[in-house]
Amino acid sequence: MPPWVILTLIGVPTVLIILVMSGVLGVIGSGSLIRFPQILVANTPTGGDMGAHVLLPQILREELLPSGRLFGWSDAWYAGFPALYFYFPIPALFTVIVDLFIPYGVAFKLTTILGLVALPAASYAFLRLLALSRPVAALGALTGSMFVFMESFSIFGANIKSTLAGEYSFSWSFALSLVYLGLVVRDTRLGRRFTPWAGIILALTAMTHIVTTMIVVVVSAVLLFRRNGPRTVVSSWLVGFALSAFWALPLAIRVLQGMTTDMGWAPVTNIIGDANPGSPFPGEFIPVLVLGVVGLIWTMLRRDDVSVLVWLTLLPLIGYFLLPKLGVTVLYNARLLPYWYFGMYLFAGIALGLAAMEISRRVPLRRTVLIATTLGAGAIVVVATVLSIHDVPGWVKWNFEGYEGKADYGEYRALMETVDTLPPGRIMWEANSDMNKYGTPMALMLFPYWSEGHPSMEGLFFESSLTTPFHFLNASEVSERPSNPVRGLDYRGLNMDRGIKHLAVYNVDYYVSFTEKGAEEARLAGLVTVGVAPPWTVFALPDSDLIDVAAYEPVVWDGGGDFLDPSLEWYDDVDNLDKWMVEDGPETWRRVETVGARLYPEVPYATAGAVTDVVAEDHRISFATTAVGVPHLVKVSYFPNWRVEGADGPYRAAPSLMVVVPTSENVVLEFGNTGAENLGMTITILALAGLAAYAYRRRKLTTPAVET
Repeated sequence: MPPWVILTLIGVPTVLIILVMSGVLGVIGSGSLIRFPQILVANTPTGGDMGAHVLLPQILREELLPSGRLFGWSDAWYAGFPALYFYFPIPALFTVIVDLFIPYGVAFKLTTILGLVALPAASYAFLRLLALSRPVAALGALTGSMFVFMESFSIFGANIKSTLAGEYSFSWSFALSLVYLGLVVRDTRLGRRFTPWAGIILALTAMTHIVTTMIVVVVSAVLLFRRNGPRTVVSSWLVGFALSAFWALPLAIRVLQGMTTDMGWAPVTNIIGDANPGSPFPGEFIPVLVLGVVGLIWTMLRRDDVSVLVWLTLLPLIGYFLLPKLGVTVLYNARLLPYWYFGMYLFAGIALGLAAMEISRRVPLRRTVLIATTLGAGAIVVVATVLSIHDVPGWVKWNFEGYEGKADYGEYRALMETVDTLPPGRIMWEANSDMNKYGTPMALMLFPYWSEGHPSMEGLFFESSLTTPFHFLNASEVSERPSNPVRGLDYRGLNMDRGIKHLAVYNVDYYVSFTEKGAEEARLAGLVTVGVAPPWTVFALPDSDLIDVAAYEPVVWDGGGDFLDPSLEWYDDVDNLDKWMVEDGPETWRRVETVGARLYPEVPYATAGAVTDVVAEDHRISFATTAVGVPHLVKVSYFPNWRVEGADGPYRAAPSLMVVVPTSENVVLEFGNTGAENLGMTITILALAGLAAYAYRRRKLTTPAVET
């Protein structure tokens, strides 16, 4: 097979993906052939979660990297949250690097499409590493790449719709995971005991998405039963973990410590059809499935080395049905399905490739016939795919024309400019799906993006913060139509009086209404209007402080179990929010086993004391106090990396904040590395040094000696 045929079969889907994701295909469909590709327009991308994702690289560029961190703390959302601790640093870092040369919006868009663009080449590499012939691998890669144009699901991951919805890190990791599996299969087949490249790719896979990593690690375990498999596979796992340990180890430890929020995702239970949000057997997938089954059976009859591909295809389907039976809600079961779809697309392409080879063997001019049938089959696949594209161009246009391209952008911009004139302070805004007209219902998450000093209480990465469930309880109390995404909470509905009391716990300064009902309830509650940008009204909330001095001695929860449940019960009692409950504290503080008992007997402090000179920075909070020895509530989300000087603590306090007990008049809290970060960094440095030594030794052994 001539190289140009292989390049054509890989290049055509790559170009098609680039054309679609650039906005050109949508432009052609609308009758305009001269509009500049929207991917190159320097604006602010939007659409679904992507419309909020644009803040993350900015946090990395302006807050984390200047302090020498790749992940750390940000005040942008949730009264502070651990940025990039529980999300994936590589795409954000790539955006920051590319932004050095091109506008930020364009850099971000290019980042979002890179995983999709890489999929055809990654698919071909995967199949070649499985030892399939070039024609079969190339046609398989072309057909497999058409998977990204599936339109029956939009959040599971790896296709264009999911990527535009914000799952672009998944697309990166999906492509990388294929290369990892191919490398580890090849190295096992060749009997290589040490496989550094597989480990390097596995580390990159992990640092772009953890779900894909878990899947391919489980699938690669199949190779443990082969000769040389244990050493090869385990070495790839060890290298992959060691290289990513600086990030992965703190993540794993914090997850085990319960520092994330379980959203209680409702599993998808559909079996067949196109009902929202999707199923394992949507209508558009059925023809591919039929041909894919042919390819799967054919390769097994030929005894091709495709067992890893078989497991990569079938195990996710099994997991889709099994996870709900096991009651697992932390992992959304539908996130497994992209590998099921993609595997069948690959097998369908493999079937076409094998058929082309069989036809060419039975006729004269084998080489010519093989080229013709391979290219012909590829052309049919591409044409059929293009004819099936309906929604995707519109989604691309919606996202990449940006906030600035929306008809109602003037309203949105006016709000941001209004807020920018106000003194710094946290903002609570009324949730409402009608804000999608500005690009996404999450548009107001970008308050800190547009206006320095105005963090939004609501943000993306729901699982990343302990404040998430309490925020959404607050949102339900100040919104006419809240989203209520955390399952199992006792949402009370619109009740501004309760909401104001709860927002004071988080030192929120402003409330932004969207509906007339929200504005009316705010006025009835006595809130003062400080800005108007129709349809929004900005209200000042009653004064509150970032640091409160205790009026009563805190009580320590001693009822066992997770601290979240008693914290939720404590938070529900809005009349006693000044009587604090903590997860741990000095032995002199009273222990309680039921939340109601925390109030009796009350132990008041004789003096209130005063807090002055409060300075809150990205990774540092300092204040002076006259109430030495009296507990202070710091209204910043708790995380184990906070350390305090001049006080005892910090102790995790209900709902999700911190309590410190000053031992001097000046107190400083700093967010820094702990043993988890230091150990992870040490492992990564040692791994890098080991790989450098290995590469040097290999080069020395393979370099011929020069005669003198």
